Amino acid sequence: MNRVAITLLVLFAMSGCTRGDAQQKAAALTAVPVSVVQLAPKAVPIVFEAVARTEGSKEVQIRARVSGILERQLYSEGDAVKAGAQLFLIDRAPLEIDLQQARAALAQERARQEQAQQDLERLKGLADRRAISQREADQAATGLKQAVAAAQLAEARVRQSELNLSYASVNAPIGGITGRAQQSIGSLVTPSTDSSLLTTLTQADPIWVRFALPEPGRLNFSSSSVDSSLGTVQMRAELPNPRLQLLPGQYVRVQVVAGTQQALVVPQSAVMQNEGGRFVWIVGAEGKAAQRQIKVGSWVGDDWVVLEGLKEGDTVIVDNLLRLRPGTAVKLQAKG
Repeated sequence: MNRVAITLLVLFAMSGCTRGDAQQKAAALTAVPVSVVQLAPKAVPIVFEAVARTEGSKEVQIRARVSGILERQLYSEGDAVKAGAQLFLIDRAPLEIDLQQARAALAQERARQEQAQQDLERLKGLADRRAISQREADQAATGLKQAVAAAQLAEARVRQSELNLSYASVNAPIGGITGRAQQSIGSLVTPSTDSSLLTTLTQADPIWVRFALPEPGRLNFSSSSVDSSLGTVQMRAELPNPRLQLLPGQYVRVQVVAGTQQALVVPQSAVMQNEGGRFVWIVGAEGKAAQRQIKVGSWVGDDWVVLEGLKEGDTVIVDNLLRLRPGTAVKLQAKG
């Protein structure tokens, strides 16, 4: 009888072991295979983002500098032109006539100067022989000085007329992209009026990007002043733009890197979202999946910077996420 009891106990124990092993094997077979990363701090850039607007490094208004009828437009709107290229022609005829008149007036004044010089020399000789009074000789000397001044004024008038004639050809002062023509051919243009604006010229290589950042606080930014109403620092960057991929007036987004900081990061593929916000799956107690709500910052390459919710050493699951439920057994596969 005792031998039978001992045999039954042994069989029962063997049966219990077999069921336990079977359960363990079944659990192992149903565990979800996942890849994981173990969190450790890494250096990430401190990045500020801002909306910016591009502008030409040089922007010039092309204006008429003499009055006249606009005769020709020598460029197509939007063309890239070199410095010195002709853009417009203003009627030259009135300016040429004015130059001829100025040259004629100069010739008259030089003739008067020559006559005054001869009169002075003649009267000075007579005054030396006391044939005339010294006063007459002094008046002749004064007349010569006046004639010299008049000739100089006439010379300046000629140079001004020559300069005005050169302004009949309106040339590009810099290389750049031409703008819309503001005046039609045949229009009368006049300096110092609205009609004097003919077009604009913008140098887009290099191009400037103007933006504002929040007042830097602990960061070691330097600026001459902070906008007290906005609490921002005005900044401007210069970028090479040889292919003119950026045009003046565009809105762009800029990123300013201001050093680095130590932070935890997780792959973007590991971050999911529900009604409570963003979360990740981590490997919890007994090798089972658990949700962890997190707060994230900026992107760094393919990773999110984690601000809250995780700590160094946490094991984050990065794949097979749709198969996971709280308490799901997982089988770890190291990643990277």
